[in-house]
Amino acid sequence: MTIGRMENVEVFTSEGKGRGLKATKEFWAADVIFAERAYSAVVFDSLVNFVCHTCFKRQEKLHRCGQCKFAHYCDRTCQKDAWLNHKNECSAMKRYGKVPNENIRLAARILWRVEREGTGLTEGCLVAVDELQNHVEHFGEEEQKELWMDVDTFLQYWPPQSQQFSMQYISHVFGVINCNGFTLSDQRGLQAVGVGIFPNLGLVNHNCWPNCTVIFNNGKIELRALGKISEGEELTVSYIDFLNVSEERKRQLKKQYYFDCTCEHCQKKLKDDLFLGVKDDPKPSQEVVKEMIQFSKDTLEKIDKARSEGLYHEVVKLCRECLQKQEPVFADTNLYTLRMLSTVSEVLSYLQAFEEASYYARRMVDGYMKLYHPNNAQLGMAVMRAGLTNWHAGNIEVGHGMICKAYAILLVTHGPSHPITKDLEAMRVQTEMELRMFRQNEFMYHKMREAALSNQPMQVMAEPSNEPAPALFHKK
Repeated sequence: MTIGRMENVEVFTSEGKGRGLKATKEFWAADVIFAERAYSAVVFDSLVNFVCHTCFKRQEKLHRCGQCKFAHYCDRTCQKDAWLNHKNECSAMKRYGKVPNENIRLAARILWRVEREGTGLTEGCLVAVDELQNHVEHFGEEEQKELWMDVDTFLQYWPPQSQQFSMQYISHVFGVINCNGFTLSDQRGLQAVGVGIFPNLGLVNHNCWPNCTVIFNNGKIELRALGKISEGEELTVSYIDFLNVSEERKRQLKKQYYFDCTCEHCQKKLKDDLFLGVKDDPKPSQEVVKEMIQFSKDTLEKIDKARSEGLYHEVVKLCRECLQKQEPVFADTNLYTLRMLSTVSEVLSYLQAFEEASYYARRMVDGYMKLYHPNNAQLGMAVMRAGLTNWHAGNIEVGHGMICKAYAILLVTHGPSHPITKDLEAMRVQTEMELRMFRQNEFMYHKMREAALSNQPMQVMAEPSNEPAPALFHKK
């Protein structure tokens, strides 16, 4: 196996995990360990008309390719940059007469690149696409069936004049996409818009309490340090959200990534007691706790249904009732309470009921702070939303405090040049100015605020979506 060279990191054999990456020097929080452009990437099927196929930014007005009418771009520059990767795709689509799904489009883009450059290492890559794991041997019956359907469609789409690859190699590429596909988000980092293959990132192993995080910014991913990393230490990221009991996380990792997690948090079941937390005084009986868990699960199903139908007032009603029932039983770090708090604060903010939303958002943040790694990106985003909600509700001091806290986290996880960090910096400056005015003359402050709000309505929260926050890795 050929290994490329790269400063800052080296490939090594990680005990019980196969290959891994380790640091060749010391790093501190917010350091970028490496940045990497996608080997190949595509926009999701559902967004092909709304997102630029080169830079993955969401835009109102996009130019489309005059030949295939499928590819969309911000402008001529993006279109020119795309041509090398789009050329074969463009003629293949015209010949095939329809648009194949994102997996097939991505597999084809990978194979056209292999055809152009050969199967060896490409510049800046530590590992060749050939040598990424595909886990095809672990596929269940359903996954096998899907794989062969994709391979079948791929063969109809792949042009006869292109290099012909063996069935085994084609299924290897689909396997690689299935377990190494990384989710690309739009410029704000709020919506998953596509999937790409990043060979170097594919070498970074999982840990539920990792020392690195990955962010997609301006066309490339960055692997960023979350705290001090010593020379020789293994670099890890979390493939899934930490907010779950260890058994559930292990089940999810086994199902999606085919390995048994042996990280310290899973082995020692760290924080499980908080995730399942119940009130201390008086302590509820096991029977009551069991009933409450069932009631919470049933409510969550009803909430999902109401959400998908856009019945937001119904969602709020269900959350309120459930939180009231949970109150004497569950602690505020309990997963079921946190799911309710997160949903109700988001939906109330959308309905502009900021006063009530801010109370739930504060409770949610208090719970999250006891659970997440202090520099977790999802924590940063949640604290930012809670800060905005409190600021809208007129809780200037709390809102400003949360916005500062979120800004500190995102400087580490996203870095100062990310659009969302820049937004947050602007909010921080604005709330600081308001806080000063508020402390000097409260009466004048409220007068000015009313005038400002009636004159120019504050930018309101986006409509709550039914989809969870973009997951790090793309799973069908």
